Amino acid sequence: MFDLVVQEGLDEGDKDYDDAVEMLEALAEEVDKEGLLALLSGEHDGAPAIVTIHAGAGGTESHDWVDMLVRMYLRWAERSAHPVRILSETPGDVAGTKSITLEFSGPKAYGLLRGEHGVHRLVRISPFDGANRRHTSFASVDVIPRVEQDTRVQIDENDLRIDTYRASSAGGQHVNKTSSAVRITHLPTGIVVSCQNERSQHFNREVAMKVLRSKLAALLREEQKERLEDLRGAVKDIAWGNQIRSYVLHPYQMVKDLRTGYETGNTQRVLDGDIEPFMFAYLRYEKKQQETAAPGKENS
Repeated sequence: MFDLVVQEGLDEGDKDYDDAVEMLEALAEEVDKEGLLALLSGEHDGAPAIVTIHAGAGGTESHDWVDMLVRMYLRWAERSAHPVRILSETPGDVAGTKSITLEFSGPKAYGLLRGEHGVHRLVRISPFDGANRRHTSFASVDVIPRVEQDTRVQIDENDLRIDTYRASSAGGQHVNKTSSAVRITHLPTGIVVSCQNERSQHFNREVAMKVLRSKLAALLREEQKERLEDLRGAVKDIAWGNQIRSYVLHPYQMVKDLRTGYETGNTQRVLDGDIEPFMFAYLRYEKKQQETAAPGKENS
Protein backbone atom coordinates (compact mmCIF):
# COMPACT_ATOMS: atom_id res chain seq x y z
CA MET A 1 0.00 0.00 0.00
CA PHE A 2 2.76 2.41 0.97
CA ASP A 3 4.68 1.63 -2.22
CA LEU A 4 1.71 2.78 -4.31
CA VAL A 5 1.46 6.03 -2.37
CA VAL A 6 5.09 7.02 -2.73
CA GLN A 7 5.56 5.70 -6.26
CA GLU A 8 3.95 8.80 -7.78
CA GLY A 9 6.78 11.04 -6.57
CA LEU A 10 9.66 8.63 -6.00
CA ASP A 11 11.18 5.56 -7.57
CA GLU A 12 12.35 2.68 -5.42
CA GLY A 13 15.97 3.55 -6.10
CA ASP A 14 15.65 7.16 -4.96
CA LYS A 15 17.45 8.07 -1.76
CA ASP A 16 14.29 9.49 -0.17
CA TYR A 17 12.15 6.45 -0.96
CA ASP A 18 12.92 4.52 2.22
CA ASP A 19 12.44 7.63 4.35
CA ALA A 20 9.03 8.27 2.78
CA VAL A 21 7.89 4.69 3.36
CA GLU A 22 9.12 4.84 6.95
CA MET A 23 7.23 8.07 7.59
CA LEU A 24 4.01 6.65 6.15
CA GLU A 25 4.33 3.48 8.19
CA ALA A 26 4.93 5.51 11.35
CA LEU A 27 1.86 7.64 10.56
CA ALA A 28 -0.28 4.54 10.01
CA GLU A 29 0.98 3.07 13.29
CA GLU A 30 0.11 6.26 15.15
CA VAL A 31 -3.41 6.33 13.65
CA ASP A 32 -3.88 2.68 14.67
CA LYS A 33 -2.64 3.48 18.18
CA GLU A 34 -5.04 6.39 18.59
CA GLY A 35 -7.89 4.16 17.40
CA LEU A 36 -7.02 1.56 20.01
CA LEU A 37 -6.74 4.17 22.76
CA ALA A 38 -10.25 5.29 21.84
CA LEU A 39 -11.42 1.80 22.80
CA LEU A 40 -10.35 2.43 26.38
CA SER A 41 -13.70 3.82 27.45
CA GLY A 42 -14.60 1.20 30.04
CA GLU A 43 -15.80 2.06 33.53
CA HIS A 44 -12.30 1.97 35.03
CA ASP A 45 -9.98 2.36 32.03
CA GLY A 46 -9.12 5.93 32.97
CA ALA A 47 -8.37 5.11 36.60
CA PRO A 48 -4.93 4.75 38.17
CA ALA A 49 -3.72 1.14 38.25
CA ILE A 50 -2.55 -0.73 41.34
CA VAL A 51 -0.04 -3.36 40.21
CA THR A 52 1.18 -6.08 42.56
CA ILE A 53 3.96 -8.42 41.47
CA HIS A 54 4.54 -11.66 43.40
CA ALA A 55 7.44 -14.06 42.96
CA GLY A 56 6.56 -17.66 42.16
CA ALA A 57 8.40 -20.74 43.37
CA GLY A 58 12.14 -20.68 42.89
CA GLY A 59 13.58 -18.53 45.65
CA THR A 60 16.28 -16.09 44.58
CA GLU A 61 15.69 -16.77 40.88
CA SER A 62 12.05 -15.69 41.03
CA HIS A 63 12.86 -12.79 43.38
CA ASP A 64 15.32 -11.47 40.81
CA TRP A 65 12.69 -11.92 38.09
CA VAL A 66 10.35 -9.66 40.08
CA ASP A 67 13.07 -6.99 40.10
CA MET A 68 13.44 -7.32 36.31
CA LEU A 69 9.68 -6.89 35.82
CA VAL A 70 9.60 -3.89 38.14
CA ARG A 71 12.39 -2.27 36.15
CA MET A 72 10.52 -3.00 32.91
CA TYR A 73 7.31 -1.35 34.13
CA LEU A 74 9.16 1.63 35.61
CA ARG A 75 10.94 2.18 32.29
CA TRP A 76 7.59 1.96 30.48
CA ALA A 77 6.11 4.50 32.91
CA GLU A 78 9.00 6.86 32.24
CA ARG A 79 8.65 6.45 28.46
CA SER A 80 4.90 7.01 28.48
CA ALA A 81 4.71 9.77 31.11
CA HIS A 82 2.80 7.69 33.67
CA PRO A 83 3.81 8.76 37.19
CA VAL A 84 4.45 5.80 39.48
CA ARG A 85 5.08 5.31 43.16
CA ILE A 86 5.96 2.27 45.23
CA LEU A 87 3.38 1.57 47.95
CA SER A 88 5.00 -1.44 49.61
CA GLU A 89 7.64 -4.07 48.98
CA THR A 90 9.04 -7.19 50.60
CA PRO A 91 12.68 -7.90 49.77
CA GLY A 92 13.95 -11.36 48.96
CA ASP A 93 15.97 -13.33 51.51
CA VAL A 94 19.18 -13.16 49.44
CA ALA A 95 18.49 -10.81 46.53
CA GLY A 96 15.60 -9.40 44.57
CA THR A 97 12.04 -8.86 45.76
CA LYS A 98 9.37 -11.28 47.00
CA SER A 99 6.48 -8.92 46.31
CA ILE A 100 5.89 -5.29 45.49
CA THR A 101 2.89 -3.03 44.99
CA LEU A 102 3.07 0.00 42.72
CA GLU A 103 0.54 2.62 41.71
CA PHE A 104 0.56 4.00 38.16
CA SER A 105 -1.35 7.16 37.31
CA GLY A 106 -1.58 9.14 34.10
CA PRO A 107 -3.63 8.72 30.90
CA LYS A 108 -5.57 5.44 30.74
CA ALA A 109 -3.23 3.79 33.24
CA TYR A 110 -5.52 0.90 34.15
CA GLY A 111 -6.81 0.51 30.60
CA LEU A 112 -3.27 0.02 29.29
CA LEU A 113 -1.93 -2.11 32.14
CA ARG A 114 -4.86 -4.49 32.64
CA GLY A 115 -3.59 -6.69 29.81
CA GLU A 116 -0.45 -7.33 31.90
CA HIS A 117 -2.45 -9.29 34.46
CA GLY A 118 -1.29 -12.88 34.66
CA VAL A 119 1.75 -15.10 35.05
CA HIS A 120 5.01 -14.05 33.36
CA ARG A 121 7.66 -16.72 32.64
CA LEU A 122 11.42 -16.18 32.29
CA VAL A 123 13.93 -18.65 30.79
CA ARG A 124 17.64 -17.78 31.09
CA ILE A 125 21.07 -18.90 32.21
CA SER A 126 20.99 -18.17 35.91
CA PRO A 127 23.45 -15.57 37.22
CA PHE A 128 23.08 -17.30 40.61
CA ASP A 129 24.07 -20.77 39.36
CA GLY A 130 27.81 -21.45 39.34
CA ALA A 131 27.24 -24.30 36.88
CA ASN A 132 25.66 -21.88 34.34
CA ARG A 133 22.52 -23.96 34.01
CA ARG A 134 19.28 -22.78 32.44
CA HIS A 135 16.50 -21.87 34.87
CA THR A 136 12.82 -21.08 34.48
CA SER A 137 11.23 -18.52 36.81
CA PHE A 138 7.68 -17.30 37.28
CA ALA A 139 6.07 -14.15 38.68
CA SER A 140 2.45 -13.07 38.81
CA VAL A 141 1.30 -9.57 37.92
CA ASP A 142 -2.02 -8.53 39.46
CA VAL A 143 -3.66 -5.36 38.10
CA ILE A 144 -6.71 -3.64 39.56
CA PRO A 145 -8.08 -0.10 39.17
CA ARG A 146 -7.81 2.28 42.11
CA VAL A 147 -11.32 2.99 43.28
CA GLU A 148 -11.89 6.25 45.13
CA GLN A 149 -15.52 5.67 46.01
CA ASP A 150 -17.79 2.66 45.59
CA THR A 151 -21.08 2.73 47.46
CA ARG A 152 -21.14 -1.07 47.46
CA VAL A 153 -17.94 -1.23 49.51
CA GLN A 154 -18.68 -0.79 53.20
CA ILE A 155 -15.69 -1.26 55.52
CA ASP A 156 -16.41 -1.87 59.20
CA GLU A 157 -13.48 -0.80 61.38
CA ASN A 158 -14.19 -3.81 63.60
CA ASP A 159 -13.33 -6.05 60.64
CA LEU A 160 -9.80 -4.64 60.41
CA ARG A 161 -6.58 -5.67 62.09
CA ILE A 162 -4.05 -2.86 61.78
CA ASP A 163 -0.38 -3.51 62.46
CA THR A 164 2.48 -1.03 62.36
CA TYR A 165 6.11 -1.88 61.77
CA ARG A 166 9.40 -0.46 60.58
CA ALA A 167 9.81 -0.39 56.83
CA SER A 168 12.35 -2.88 55.55
CA SER A 169 12.96 -1.32 52.15
CA ALA A 170 15.20 1.59 51.27
CA GLY A 171 13.19 4.54 52.42
CA GLY A 172 15.68 6.79 54.11
CA GLN A 173 16.55 7.18 57.77
CA HIS A 174 13.12 8.52 58.71
CA VAL A 175 11.32 5.42 57.47
CA ASN A 176 13.73 2.97 59.07
CA LYS A 177 13.83 4.61 62.51
CA THR A 178 10.08 4.84 63.09
CA SER A 179 7.25 2.30 62.92
CA SER A 180 5.49 4.24 60.19
CA ALA A 181 4.66 1.31 57.90
CA VAL A 182 1.07 0.04 58.10
CA ARG A 183 -0.36 -3.39 57.34
CA ILE A 184 -4.15 -3.81 57.27
CA THR A 185 -5.85 -7.20 57.30
CA HIS A 186 -9.51 -7.37 56.32
CA LEU A 187 -10.62 -10.26 58.53
CA PRO A 188 -13.79 -11.37 56.65
CA THR A 189 -11.95 -11.80 53.33
CA GLY A 190 -8.37 -12.32 54.46
CA ILE A 191 -7.16 -9.54 52.15
CA VAL A 192 -3.92 -7.99 53.38
CA VAL A 193 -2.65 -4.62 52.17
CA SER A 194 0.28 -2.54 53.30
CA CYS A 195 1.98 0.78 52.67
CA GLN A 196 5.40 1.82 53.91
CA ASN A 197 6.75 4.49 51.60
CA GLU A 198 4.85 7.54 52.82
CA ARG A 199 6.51 9.73 55.46
CA SER A 200 4.03 9.18 58.26
CA GLN A 201 1.92 6.41 59.70
CA HIS A 202 -1.18 8.48 59.03
CA PHE A 203 -0.50 8.78 55.29
CA ASN A 204 0.53 5.13 55.03
CA ARG A 205 -2.77 4.12 56.64
CA GLU A 206 -4.70 6.38 54.27
CA VAL A 207 -3.02 4.89 51.20
CA ALA A 208 -3.44 1.33 52.49
CA MET A 209 -7.16 1.94 53.01
CA LYS A 210 -7.47 3.13 49.40
CA VAL A 211 -5.78 -0.05 48.21
CA LEU A 212 -8.06 -2.17 50.43
CA ARG A 213 -11.14 -0.38 49.12
CA SER A 214 -9.97 -1.04 45.54
CA LYS A 215 -9.34 -4.73 46.26
CA LEU A 216 -12.77 -5.15 47.87
CA ALA A 217 -14.40 -3.43 44.91
CA ALA A 218 -12.51 -5.79 42.59
CA LEU A 219 -13.71 -8.74 44.66
CA LEU A 220 -17.30 -7.61 44.27
CA ARG A 221 -16.88 -7.37 40.53
CA GLU A 222 -15.28 -10.80 40.42
CA GLU A 223 -18.39 -12.22 42.01
CA GLN A 224 -20.32 -11.00 38.99
CA LYS A 225 -19.37 -13.80 36.62
CA GLU A 226 -20.24 -11.95 33.42
CA ARG A 227 -17.67 -9.25 34.25
CA LEU A 228 -14.88 -11.37 35.68
CA GLU A 229 -12.75 -11.46 32.53
CA ASP A 230 -13.29 -7.73 31.93
CA LEU A 231 -11.69 -6.79 35.22
CA ARG A 232 -8.97 -9.24 36.18
CA GLY A 233 -9.00 -12.46 34.21
CA ALA A 234 -8.84 -15.89 35.78
CA VAL A 235 -6.67 -16.33 38.86
CA LYS A 236 -4.09 -19.04 38.19
CA ASP A 237 -1.15 -20.67 39.89
CA ILE A 238 2.21 -18.95 39.43
CA ALA A 239 3.61 -21.94 37.59
CA TRP A 240 4.17 -23.71 34.29
CA GLY A 241 1.24 -23.80 31.87
CA ASN A 242 -0.51 -20.72 33.22
CA GLN A 243 1.73 -18.00 31.83
CA ILE A 244 0.39 -15.26 29.58
CA ARG A 245 3.83 -14.28 28.31
CA SER A 246 7.22 -15.95 28.00
CA TYR A 247 10.56 -14.15 28.04
CA VAL A 248 13.21 -16.50 26.66
CA LEU A 249 16.81 -15.31 26.90
CA HIS A 250 18.45 -18.72 26.28
CA PRO A 251 18.97 -20.72 24.07
CA TYR A 252 17.36 -18.11 21.79
CA GLN A 253 15.99 -14.59 22.23
CA MET A 254 12.20 -14.22 22.16
CA VAL A 255 9.38 -12.54 24.06
CA LYS A 256 5.98 -13.96 23.10
CA ASP A 257 2.47 -13.28 24.37
CA LEU A 258 0.61 -16.58 24.38
CA ARG A 259 -2.83 -14.97 24.13
CA THR A 260 -2.28 -12.66 21.18
CA GLY A 261 0.61 -14.45 19.46
CA TYR A 262 2.57 -11.20 19.30
CA GLU A 263 6.32 -11.79 19.60
CA THR A 264 9.66 -10.09 19.17
CA GLY A 265 13.28 -11.19 19.19
CA ASN A 266 14.47 -7.91 20.71
CA THR A 267 14.26 -9.08 24.32
CA GLN A 268 16.45 -6.32 25.74
CA ARG A 269 14.24 -3.63 24.27
CA VAL A 270 11.20 -5.20 25.92
CA LEU A 271 12.95 -5.51 29.29
CA ASP A 272 13.96 -1.86 28.89
CA GLY A 273 10.28 -0.90 28.92
CA ASP A 274 9.18 -1.06 25.28
CA ILE A 275 6.01 -3.02 26.05
CA GLU A 276 3.39 -0.90 24.29
CA PRO A 277 3.35 -3.22 21.24
CA PHE A 278 2.23 -6.00 23.60
CA MET A 279 -0.35 -3.71 25.20
CA PHE A 280 -1.86 -2.73 21.86
CA ALA A 281 -1.75 -6.31 20.58
CA TYR A 282 -3.81 -7.25 23.64
CA LEU A 283 -6.33 -4.48 22.92
CA ARG A 284 -6.72 -5.79 19.36
CA TYR A 285 -7.11 -9.32 20.70
CA GLU A 286 -9.68 -8.16 23.25
CA LYS A 287 -11.64 -6.25 20.60
CA LYS A 288 -11.71 -9.34 18.38
CA GLN A 289 -12.89 -11.49 21.30
CA GLN A 290 -15.69 -9.04 22.05
CA GLU A 291 -16.78 -8.94 18.40
CA THR A 292 -16.79 -12.74 18.23
CA ALA A 293 -18.88 -12.97 21.40
CA ALA A 294 -21.36 -10.30 20.25
CA PRO A 295 -24.95 -11.44 19.51
CA GLY A 296 -25.32 -12.82 16.01
CA LYS A 297 -21.60 -13.63 15.72
CA GLU A 298 -21.70 -17.13 17.21
CA ASN A 299 -22.39 -18.87 13.97
CA SER A 300 -20.58 -16.50 11.66
